[in-house]
Amino acid sequence: MTVNCFDLSGRRALVTGSSRGIGKAIAMRLGEAGAKEVIFHASKDSEALNRTLEEARGRGISCRSLAADLADGAATDELASRSGDVDLLILNASIQKYATVEEFDPAEFEREFAANVGASFRLIKAFLPGMTARGFGRIVSIGSINQWRQSPRLAIYAATKSAQNNLISNVAREYAKYGITANNVAPGVIDTDRNHEVLTDPALAAALLSRIPAGRFGTPDDCSGLVLLLCSNAGSYINGGDFPVAGGMQL
Repeated sequence: MTVNCFDLSGRRALVTGSSRGIGKAIAMRLGEAGAKEVIFHASKDSEALNRTLEEARGRGISCRSLAADLADGAATDELASRSGDVDLLILNASIQKYATVEEFDPAEFEREFAANVGASFRLIKAFLPGMTARGFGRIVSIGSINQWRQSPRLAIYAATKSAQNNLISNVAREYAKYGITANNVAPGVIDTDRNHEVLTDPALAAALLSRIPAGRFGTPDDCSGLVLLLCSNAGSYINGGDFPVAGGMQL
């Protein structure tokens, strides 16, 4: 009898920021791998979230949706309490604003750190006790190529992603003995609606492509397969990793 080491049967997943883009691809992939429930999340209820949920159900995925503004600590805590026991925590949602350090105002700085770092801390803290008690947990943060090659206009965003990765490394070291792994996946230039404006600028797109050895932009599914590996039994000995999915752009 062949054992499917990527089977996620019996696992509940929460994927933040999963109404579209990379988060949506990850949530769909985990659902198709047999997760007993996938929780799709967005900052607010929207048609995009509803369409994604309908699509997931059409693929036979057991799922529901929850909305919460992750820049709001109380809303993040409520998201955790409404999710139930979570075995697979994918920290994908983030906020970014194109601006140099001089252009940033303190309020935007605080908002990005609250959503990109503070929410990760709150969700990890909320779900660690259950994961520890069950002897199983998978935590995957979605970082950014900006951890390696910082854009001057994404200085604050890059700082939040580096801080998030540091938190993941700490969790990986301290909780591995409980059957919990924590890893970071750092996408490069991924062709999503979030990046649409940048990638439709011919000059900017050409400049970005010149920095990517693979010679193409990535897709959301270029990221989702790695996340499935990290969440599955096949990835049970992978812990504390920081994995670029960038076509070599980090080099």
